[in-house]
Amino acid sequence: MKPAGRHATVLGPGFRGRVIAPDAHDYERARRVHNASVDRYPALIVRPADADDVALVVAHAQERDLPLVIRAGGHSMAGHSTGDGALLLDLSAMRGVEIDAVGRTAWADAGVLAGEYTSATHAHGLVTPFGDTGSVGVAGITLGGGVGWLVRKHGMAIDSLLAVEIVTADGRRRIASAVEDPDLFWAVRGAGANFGVVTRLQFRLHPLGDVLAGDILLPATRDVLRSLVPVLLAAPDELTAMPLIMPAPEDPAIPDAHRGRPVVYLSVVWSGPPDAGVAALAPLRALATPMSDTIAPKPYPELFPEDDPEEGPTWAISSRALFLDALDDAMIDVIERRITEPGAPEAIVQLRVLGGAMARVPGDATAFGWRDRPALLWLITPDKDLARAAANEAWTAAFRAELPADGPATYVNFMGDEGADAVRDAYPASSYARLCEIKRRYDPDNVFRANHNIRPA
Repeated sequence: MKPAGRHATVLGPGFRGRVIAPDAHDYERARRVHNASVDRYPALIVRPADADDVALVVAHAQERDLPLVIRAGGHSMAGHSTGDGALLLDLSAMRGVEIDAVGRTAWADAGVLAGEYTSATHAHGLVTPFGDTGSVGVAGITLGGGVGWLVRKHGMAIDSLLAVEIVTADGRRRIASAVEDPDLFWAVRGAGANFGVVTRLQFRLHPLGDVLAGDILLPATRDVLRSLVPVLLAAPDELTAMPLIMPAPEDPAIPDAHRGRPVVYLSVVWSGPPDAGVAALAPLRALATPMSDTIAPKPYPELFPEDDPEEGPTWAISSRALFLDALDDAMIDVIERRITEPGAPEAIVQLRVLGGAMARVPGDATAFGWRDRPALLWLITPDKDLARAAANEAWTAAFRAELPADGPATYVNFMGDEGADAVRDAYPASSYARLCEIKRRYDPDNVFRANHNIRPA
């Protein structure tokens, strides 16, 4: 049931943004988020115009004891981009991008999406590494870490972050950087949703033109699966891959003998000189006889597909993640059995093989600390049948629990709603303790708690 519009909607005469109450014509569309299984009704949706508006909203929520929820792109796997009865601070109207092509930096408002930012900067032959989806907000992906197509060449998104403008719980508008509020700047690079509302982000830009990108389709034999991590780690930094392991879909490229059996879509991007790409890709093509190979030159922005705004959210998504050193036989046994068992949902196991520039940053340089882990495994269970969402969530959680892992380390941006213990596991113990202390200094009352929450020390 929709909540009554009983909360005050007046944010003060200085507020320049827009307020969407439950009786507004576009409330239904405005309350929706990327994960269609998250179906919640905020008491009020507020779209600020700038950081001054954001400060008014933060004060308004505290004065009226309203739970405050922050949304940028709305892609939180755990559903933290919305909440029943909450004041939803929706940053989607803040979409400015200022590019300094000579200095190779850019400021982006917190509502900017990765696809539009990438298109704007690539017009100057420059990019910032984000993820792999155009509709993700640059703020959300960056504040959790940011693992994307250039992670081996230029590191994570946080490794190109130079500064943030942030409104903290006391209403102050701050700039956090390596020289101003450096502890806060350390914390937002991996746990940023906990310390305030980031309203603008300054990024370093890197030169990049076209890339070689596409999929090499391979049978998911044991030899292929065992080889993925070591072969990709040995590749030049300009090569980043995201192999997808899944039951063979209806694809004319797949021979009948492989239908219904696991296959690997070895999705790769080569960001180095084109003439060196063939040699760099050769070890991947030698893993097995490819069933298809779609790698070709492409403009980098084409790697950031965006959602159809008219379609709206249609997929219920369950998500879990863990860091690993290799795909060993025990892990392969679980993956093969789980994704092919009768009645299993259409799950995808994605590997993100890391190393390179990401691993050369000291582990304690940012709140994200798993720099030494070679690979990240992501379990994704998408389903258009919302009635199966709860069952899929339980299945995905059980799948994750069954995977043998070297410790519980996980990645904030891919976490589902997994509880406080899992949040602690998203950070090394020393980093988590430091985060709790910084939280105490900047948000002692835990105003910013609609997230993978770090409680004040």
